[in-house]
Amino acid sequence: MSESSQPSAAPQVKDCIFCQIMVGQLPSTIIMESENVIAFRDINPQAPLHALVVPRHHYGDVAQVAGADPKLLAEMVSLADEVASEFADGQYRFIFNSGPNAGQTVFHVHGHVLGGARLGWNPA
Repeated sequence: MSESSQPSAAPQVKDCIFCQIMVGQLPSTIIMESENVIAFRDINPQAPLHALVVPRHHYGDVAQVAGADPKLLAEMVSLADEVASEFADGQYRFIFNSGPNAGQTVFHVHGHVLGGARLGWNPA
């Protein structure tokens, strides 16, 4: 993709629940943060540790972040690793759902950090 057609991040999107969390309009349990990324507990946990790692700026999905700001994507992975080290003995799964058919329901990129137990696999 050429630089001119690269999607850009919006600082905040009015109707995005994660953007609302960033500015304190919605509650969340923030467990860790860095300069550009926060991690908070998922409201419907699927494992003893289930946190969402979310950039402060709004990107729609992981491909947008990778194309526009690979350092931010690396910061997300680094924070996920720190969260897992703190709350799951460093053993974890880090998942991005990209698109509705993959299970993405909030269109502000976020990675799910799952850990704290032996995890099975049931993608269906």
